Amino acid sequence: MKCAGKNIKKVDMNTVLFAIAAYLIGSISFAVVVSKFFRLADPRSYGSKNPGATNVLRSGNKKAAILTLLGDGAKGFVAVWLVKHFGPEYGVQESGIALVAIAVFLGHLWPIFFRFVGGKGVATALGVLLALNGWLGLATFITWLVIAYAFRYSSLAALIAAIFAPFYYGLLFGPDAILLAVVVMSCLLVYRHAKNIGNLLAGKESRIGSKKK
Repeated sequence: MKCAGKNIKKVDMNTVLFAIAAYLIGSISFAVVVSKFFRLADPRSYGSKNPGATNVLRSGNKKAAILTLLGDGAKGFVAVWLVKHFGPEYGVQESGIALVAIAVFLGHLWPIFFRFVGGKGVATALGVLLALNGWLGLATFITWLVIAYAFRYSSLAALIAAIFAPFYYGLLFGPDAILLAVVVMSCLLVYRHAKNIGNLLAGKESRIGSKKK
């Protein structure tokens, strides 16, 4: 019994360590880092003031925006990929993978390296979904792409994709711990877009490609 208890504690500690590592990875704000590299204004100082790819695009530097998008997506993918491939060896189970998915997403939203002022999580969420399952990520990305192309509002596309992501996961795998993580991420993403929702309703939301003001 004592050995079993020690093993459980060891497994729980490993899960916590993976989650902490995921949060720290998520806390790397590529919008800020890339903007500094290209000597651009801090994305938290113009446009929507959101440190994300869409706002960086408002600077007029497409390369910086693309690198921001790739970086934010990659950190979500890497964190989940690592725990999926190496976690089981350390006793990390499905619930642990779900925790890591949420942790890296929280890192992006409230990054410890940038005074807890982060982005809205669209690219990072997509990276997480792609790591969880390629078809899940692809379906969610296509949803975003269709809405973005049709209406030219990145925020609207993100909101619709966030709503459909849990639905897609449920269709593919049914209810489990990871579905709960996807639901939590979707709810947080919608919450982070509260101002955008108000702007959309008021007809004041900036379209994709518009310059900073």
